[in-house]
Amino acid sequence: MDWVKEDLKYIWHPCSQMKDYETLPPIVIDRGEGINLYDINGKCYKDVISSWWCNLLGHCNPRISKALQKQAETLEHVIFANFSHKPVISLCSRLAKILPQGLCKFNFADNGSSSIEMALKMSFQYHYQTGNTQKKRFMALSDGYHGETIGALSVGALDLYAEIYKPILLDVNRIQAPDCYRCPYGKTRDNCCCECIDYAEKMFEKYGDETAALIIEPLLQGSAGMRIYPPLYIKKLRELCNKYNVHLIADEIATGYGRTGKMFACNWAEVSPDIMCLSKGLTGGYMPMAVCITTQEIYDAFYDDYLKGKAFMHSHTYSGNPLACACANAVLDIFEEDKILDTLPDRNKLFNKIVKEKFLAHKNVGEVRSIGFINAIELVNDKNTKQPFDSKLRTGYQIYKKALDKGLILRPLGDVLYFNPPLIIKEEDMHYVVDVAYKSLVEILGE
Repeated sequence: MDWVKEDLKYIWHPCSQMKDYETLPPIVIDRGEGINLYDINGKCYKDVISSWWCNLLGHCNPRISKALQKQAETLEHVIFANFSHKPVISLCSRLAKILPQGLCKFNFADNGSSSIEMALKMSFQYHYQTGNTQKKRFMALSDGYHGETIGALSVGALDLYAEIYKPILLDVNRIQAPDCYRCPYGKTRDNCCCECIDYAEKMFEKYGDETAALIIEPLLQGSAGMRIYPPLYIKKLRELCNKYNVHLIADEIATGYGRTGKMFACNWAEVSPDIMCLSKGLTGGYMPMAVCITTQEIYDAFYDDYLKGKAFMHSHTYSGNPLACACANAVLDIFEEDKILDTLPDRNKLFNKIVKEKFLAHKNVGEVRSIGFINAIELVNDKNTKQPFDSKLRTGYQIYKKALDKGLILRPLGDVLYFNPPLIIKEEDMHYVVDVAYKSLVEILGE
């Protein structure tokens, strides 16, 4: 069978202009191992973007695979209304011990976007049921991304995803997000006191009373180009939320599970959100699952006699799926047994050093920013003025294609190249993927 031809005959791929596939047809993957993916012709590709940031501990991790197989032999799924099972109870019990303080009630979804919808609805209904009926709106940071459903897209702010849908989106107040590379206050990460919190303060003064929740990607705005901002900014947002009785929703779908070097990005700021959303690394990239976690206080506002109509009537067919929970428990086993978090600091620093030494001096590299294993390389047309390339040139996409030829999956965010590999990446692979990425850049932009 001509697998590529059959793919193009039937499949509409996500986040793609399918016309591009005329010159760059789909790569049909046959198997995976560690950070490697192998196509049907045997060619190896280094997956340094963790297949959209979810593959946490390597492809076909033997321990997760074994846990999945074992669970499939006993229970594949059960309705989660009025029923439960051991894997999900165990998972919640374990997570409750490591989550930021106060997060203790778990509501399950089957993907990240749906967990964001859940968080927004939960916050609105909480305020409605506690006498704050004026709190009907949400705040979000500019250039944020929280998913593709209507509610999640509303609190996102990237026109690439949302522009055409604006007539049907929620009216959300947007706070200008920190941009440490192009700081409007002329500060740098070394001398910053988060003066940019001024934008948030003004927004809260104006709209705080009518706002149910503020949603953020803690420390790292992923789809905006891996923009990294200081933990202090989160602390100041937490204070504003407390002052105005606004929930803080932490979208840790991409930042949780060691991606920033700590278990959760909120840990850097020593802040507890009112609601946290997790997905991606939750099951190691094995199974679709997400969880929306909240506090006892929020939970209690929904707890009453059925006829009072206060229940949270939000459900997903695959809520708390046992197969996904088995994978999630296996991920926690590996974190504990292999002491993953303890191994990260030195290896994070090493990878960042390798990336900076290779890329930083290039004439078109404006900034190399990093947190955890995530390293982002922002390409600019002029290094002195920080002027970006004309988006019509699709510079990042051209480099992506070169890298694919060499067996490396980069998939840039516009003109921001980035590495976000599985946490098990070895030193020799760090050097290899950086060398290949740099050669690909040079072929497009020169030395």
